[in-house]
Amino acid sequence: MRRKCLTIATWNLQKCIGMDLRRNPGRTLDVLGDCGADLAVLQEADKRLPPRPAALPRDMAEAAGWQVLPFGPLGPGGPSIGWCGNAMLARPGIVVGSLHHLDLPGLEPRGAIRAELTTPLGPLRVIGTHLGLRRRDRLRQLHALSLMLEDLDDIPTVLAGDLNEWGRVTVMDHAIRQLDFLDSPRSYPSPRPLGALDRFALSHHLTATRAPYAHTAQPARVASDHLPVLVTLQLAASTETAVRTKPEAMKDPA
Repeated sequence: MRRKCLTIATWNLQKCIGMDLRRNPGRTLDVLGDCGADLAVLQEADKRLPPRPAALPRDMAEAAGWQVLPFGPLGPGGPSIGWCGNAMLARPGIVVGSLHHLDLPGLEPRGAIRAELTTPLGPLRVIGTHLGLRRRDRLRQLHALSLMLEDLDDIPTVLAGDLNEWGRVTVMDHAIRQLDFLDSPRSYPSPRPLGALDRFALSHHLTATRAPYAHTAQPARVASDHLPVLVTLQLAASTETAVRTKPEAMKDPA
């Protein structure tokens, strides 16, 4: 029997402003559609200044077939689609449960979003973030995420985002012990990528079917200063076996 998969994209939209300096959210959505992801974790999806209106308009995303997870501070219908620029879009079939956001420490305002979802893989926790420009801030921010995870149930979890880390992945692994970072392709700057800034980290419940890869087909190289990075996930064999062998709940006596 074929194992179930889920493809996730992470992409810094640069507020839908491309390398041609044109703001074109329609082009952004074209790239997202071409990626073929089931779930998109986005950064810089809202404009910077209050009330932080959406750079990627909600109605356009919904018209393109996406569910816009309501992380905005004013809730559904508000001007923002995210929190500190972080947003998530999901294809139909993914059931959205509880949504949360977290302020992160550091010199600049930074945050993370967390969604508890029901997916083809079963329950899945997805965390999206955009870490700071200074390494000491990034390490503090990852530590804050680690502390958050300590208080949550142990379920399949993926962290995705623009982590702004140019160094070795082991630096981040030490800062958040519950997750392991995957090797990632170079994705920034999009015309000739030099840095692997856009990354995924997985809990032990999950495995990638292949290494994360960048979506390079045009207009991706001009739509933002980052390329979208994607990964296809499965449940790890041990997790899948545990799910299959879990005893059924006892039925009430007739």
